[in-house]
Amino acid sequence: MDMSDLVKQAKELQEKVAAAQEMLSELSIKGIAGSGLVIVELDGKYNMRKLTLSPDLFKESPAEVAAIISAAYIDAKTKVDTTIDKVMGEATGGMHLPE
Repeated sequence: MDMSDLVKQAKELQEKVAAAQEMLSELSIKGIAGSGLVIVELDGKYNMRKLTLSPDLFKESPAEVAAIISAAYIDAKTKVDTTIDKVMGEATGGMHLPE
């Protein structure tokens, strides 16, 4: 394999990764906690798109409200992590890239 082939492969990989990143930014992934009292929607770059709080949430103590919101965020973040691993793995052919 000569240098021009390596450059071509690197450019193709760069294009695939850029397309995957664009696709991730357009995703909306939900995290749910408290039996639906809180729904957090994140995009594939961890930006919060929406936070939905049920009025019933506020029947709980302030500490419980915070815990439920945190749990919904963690649920969404875990799903985003899994999705990123899958999408970027497909884009890079399983090659691990530095973050």
